[in-house]
Amino acid sequence: MPVLLLLLFSVALSVAMGIVILLVRRAAFREQQASRAREFAKAGFQEQTCAFRWPGSWIAIKSRNPLAVQSALGLHNPKPCSWLQGLAGEEKLFIAPPIKGWILVLGCGLPEPSEDVDLCFRFLLDLSRKVGQVQFFSASRVLHYHAWVKADGGRIIRAYAWAGKTLWLQGSRTTAEKELDLKCFDYLETAEPPVFGHPEVASFNADKVPLLAARWSIDPGRIDARFLQMERGIAGEPSWHF
Repeated sequence: MPVLLLLLFSVALSVAMGIVILLVRRAAFREQQASRAREFAKAGFQEQTCAFRWPGSWIAIKSRNPLAVQSALGLHNPKPCSWLQGLAGEEKLFIAPPIKGWILVLGCGLPEPSEDVDLCFRFLLDLSRKVGQVQFFSASRVLHYHAWVKADGGRIIRAYAWAGKTLWLQGSRTTAEKELDLKCFDYLETAEPPVFGHPEVASFNADKVPLLAARWSIDPGRIDARFLQMERGIAGEPSWHF
């Protein structure tokens, strides 16, 4: 009996110590989180990500010169603009500050293939003649329309746009497209009905557009929140020839 009581006492003591250790660790973790939050607030940062960080469409330009991009776009009424304002979609065009050798251009002023694929083609072709390598990405979370284009020096290297049907198909599939298993249909080709348990092709492609962007250049959704708070870009209105 004494041995059994001693064993029960040891077990109870071990459980109690475990609970105490857990509570101490939790308190320390909360204090660490609070300390980090105070440091971010003191520096003017927000630890959480921005709610509007993933735009519906954007352009990536291989450049470190925002003024050159501004000139190539013929931006009207330019003004300084924060990342958060630019990503919120309140501006017609937003030229982001350079990051990792790329400049992103966002805004509802960008042409959409689903609305006018010829305009989009001419716009990207002209822009690439002026600034070099240009990439365009678009994905609708509601309609699942999607597009990706890579142009360089006035030449379309690769393009695919789908909006209920294939609108634009040019160039060969890139390695990144193959690795992501993106599906591209030929003109007049229709998609097969989705298999039960598998996503529809259009939805599958649209969801993977940011992953393709990350492999080709940069995904806006992966930009550090602290960078979004610190840096400022240029906002304005598109030129009449857009």
